[in-house]
Amino acid sequence: MVQEGENQESAEQPAETPAPAEAAETSTPAPKLAPAAAHGAEEPPADPLEKLSASGKELLDASLDVLKEFSPEASALDDIPQVIIEKQHALAACQLMKDDPRINGQMLLCLACVDFSEYFQLIYVLQSLEPERTIVLRTNIPYSDATIPSVSSVWKAADWYEREAHDLFGVDFDGHPDPSPLLLYDEFEGFPGRKEFPFNEYQEF
Repeated sequence: MVQEGENQESAEQPAETPAPAEAAETSTPAPKLAPAAAHGAEEPPADPLEKLSASGKELLDASLDVLKEFSPEASALDDIPQVIIEKQHALAACQLMKDDPRINGQMLLCLACVDFSEYFQLIYVLQSLEPERTIVLRTNIPYSDATIPSVSSVWKAADWYEREAHDLFGVDFDGHPDPSPLLLYDEFEGFPGRKEFPFNEYQEF
C-alpha cells in the first residue's frame, strides 16, 4: 500500500522537459546577400535596345539599312524602335521609310515637336499596316536655324501637323503648300509651345 506522503512528493516533482530538437542540423541555411554597390558608384544606364522584341529588332535593323546613307543612330522606347537622323535628311528619309517594303511606313500617325530649351526635336511616328507595327524617326533642330524640309508631299497628314508646329514653336517647314496659322490668328505674337513663352504675364486692356 502506497502512503499518501509518497504520492504528494511524486506529484510535486516537475515533469522532465524533452530535449530540444537540433535546429542547427535541420534548418535551411540563410541565403547569401549580394555585395552592396560601392558607395557613390552609379549603375550604368540600361541599353534601351534590350527591350526590343525580335520583330522590333528586325524592323530597326531594316530601317538602319534603308537609311544607311544618312548615318542614322539607333534607339528605342520600350518595344518601339527609333532612328535618329540629321534634319537636312528628313524629307528623303521619310520618303524611303514610306516606299521601302521592309518598312512600309504608309501612315503618319503623329508628327510632334518638343522644346528642349536649346533645340527642338521633331518626332515622326510611322505606322505599317501590313504587317501592323510602329517605328519612330527623330531629328533635332537648333534654335538658331529652326527650319526643316516639309514632308507634306510624302504624307498629306503632315500638312496640319506642320502648321501646328509652326504656330506653337515657330519651326519653318520649307516647301509647305500653306503655312498659314492653324490654331492661332495672324496677329498673335510669340510661340506658346516654347518653354520661354510667358504664360503667367497678363496684359490689362
